Amino acid sequence: MQFESTDISMTRSASDIVFEALRRAIVLGEMAHGTPLRQEEIARAFNVSRVPVREAIARLEHLGLVETRRYRGAVVAPLRAEDIEEIFDLRALVESDAIRRALPGLTGAELAEAEAAHDAFAASGDPARWIEQNRRFHRALYGIARQRHYMGVIDTMLNLSDRYLRTQLLLSGGHRIAVDEHRRILEACRAGDANAAAALVRAHVLDAKASLLERLGDPLANDRGTELPRPRESGRG
Repeated sequence: MQFESTDISMTRSASDIVFEALRRAIVLGEMAHGTPLRQEEIARAFNVSRVPVREAIARLEHLGLVETRRYRGAVVAPLRAEDIEEIFDLRALVESDAIRRALPGLTGAELAEAEAAHDAFAASGDPARWIEQNRRFHRALYGIARQRHYMGVIDTMLNLSDRYLRTQLLLSGGHRIAVDEHRRILEACRAGDANAAAALVRAHVLDAKASLLERLGDPLANDRGTELPRPRESGRG
């Protein structure tokens, strides 16, 4: 496991920086499932004690990105089908209601922000950029300043789904399909049709779930909890 040596010994948010670096590496597939997270090695890479490393690993475990195994310690968690079902079903439920509630008060600035995120998402070929702009797109349409409690739940779900989103977008046609679905959501928002926007968001999230389960073999059909295979590292159009 390689990390660029970084001196953050004087930084108050050392745990946050270690957490984000590890989270990003896991989400982007730079650390495969089963990879051990050795505290001493990580602490050396960031020039910190093991305390912020332990804190960062605990937060990753809370997100389901890391799990503790007997005799091995903390390792990167596998992709699991039952997690996909739960996370994406909850996203579909909460996000469809959030956009329905937000749309009557959606401002021109919020719509412009969503449109800019859509354009950036469509133009990019970088999976890291896709994740960033997808989050920006969805948050802009949910009235983040007016629905703090909804956004707390949604941000948690987006954090949990980022890793799966990368996998889904790297599947054949996933990015192109997401671009088209985002476009249709924007059209409903421009028209002020809250019910249509809610239905499109729900379908968008559930389609992503179905694509993941179908393309990765859908172990739920016969063996719940079976680990999903790792995605191919090929890009898409």
